[in-house]
Amino acid sequence: MTESVHNEDSKVVRNDGQHRYEVYYGDDLAGFAEYEERGDETVFVHTEVDPSFGGKGLGSVLAERALDDTVERGKVIRPICPFIRAYVDKHSKFDPHVVGKGINRE
Repeated sequence: MTESVHNEDSKVVRNDGQHRYEVYYGDDLAGFAEYEERGDETVFVHTEVDPSFGGKGLGSVLAERALDDTVERGKVIRPICPFIRAYVDKHSKFDPHVVGKGINRE
């Protein structure tokens, strides 16, 4: 069984114009995960959540929903960002879609 992240006070949106996924807590932007599109790869380069929103699990919500969206779009995940890398290391459901795990390339 895979762990599901749920937080009814939050939502995650993909902001293609700024190349990032954004997590909102209520109406407030609480954090984001920046990415670059390189061919068939979505490369996660930086993630941050405002410390004032700490303890709400928003980083996990952001990571799971961003990675789910990436997979749904048929992209390969390249986790350069330490936070996203740690998240995929703990959640094997993403392994088939991650460079260095299920995807073998340099």
